[in-house]
Amino acid sequence: MLEHGGRLRQAARRHGIPLAEWVDLSTGINPHAYPAPVLAPEVWQRLPETDDGLEAAAAAYYGSPHLLPVAGSQAAIQALPACFTPGRVLTLAPTYAEHPHAWRGHQLRAVSAKEIAAALGEADILLLVQPNNPDGQRFPRARLLAWHAELAARGGCLIVDEAFIDVDPADSLVPLAGLPGLVVLRSVGKFFGLAGARVGFVFAETAVLDALAERLGPWAVSGPARQVATTALADTAWQAEARRSLARDSLRLARLLDEHGLAGGAGTALFQWRPTPRAQAIHEALAAKGILTRLFEAPSGLRFGLPASESQWARLAAALAET
Repeated sequence: MLEHGGRLRQAARRHGIPLAEWVDLSTGINPHAYPAPVLAPEVWQRLPETDDGLEAAAAAYYGSPHLLPVAGSQAAIQALPACFTPGRVLTLAPTYAEHPHAWRGHQLRAVSAKEIAAALGEADILLLVQPNNPDGQRFPRARLLAWHAELAARGGCLIVDEAFIDVDPADSLVPLAGLPGLVVLRSVGKFFGLAGARVGFVFAETAVLDALAERLGPWAVSGPARQVATTALADTAWQAEARRSLARDSLRLARLLDEHGLAGGAGTALFQWRPTPRAQAIHEALAAKGILTRLFEAPSGLRFGLPASESQWARLAAALAET
């Protein structure tokens, strides 16, 4: 079982610091989550229905009706490989570890960003996270479209996980969903801060969506989660303000890390990645002060999510100054 950020209780037990006293920067989730509405009692009592407005709200927000709601993009990550004939899968290293883990039954090859173009001719599927997690790498939209065209021309497929792209919607490939050989994953967990709702979407041509739906079965997303997600996806005023505040806070975080010797790397609106040979030592030093980051060993680096309040910003700055 792969490890992820957000293991706050485990860190609290290990360091003997009460749960409420931690600053959790280990996940790339919006610390100012969408305010979930109070739900009517019947939402908890009825089976989920597909004509409740979720699909329409998602189509409007993301820009395509060629979609399937799933229980978080993780559900699609695990089920998608079975929807394709075993073949040669090319992916980026490093990247979100659940992707290569799910495709182990295929011929999997992990390469650097610079090696993708040369290796693409020997691949049936190119699997990317855009922007990449954990290092924030981005690929120009035109380059992704060229790779898709090359793959689709020989019956291949480009799969793109856009979990962290909501602040830059113009870069998304979702409006092209429905084209042969293109699959795009989206999630409400990161930008909307609703990771616990477990709601995501797959955008693809009908045959892929049907195969995936068959494997996931009925009621893949709970009724309460569907209603909360529908409301969030339709709230354009909240989305506009969230884009502004996340972009501002991400820049603030990048500058803070740079000022304290953690320069280089890249990031998204929801996290900053800093490669450093001292990642383990810095991670432990911050944890001893009740600040949880996400540690990576290969390559050695740290991922920092966004603080949720001015007091958390101050604690992080003070802890970095002492590290």
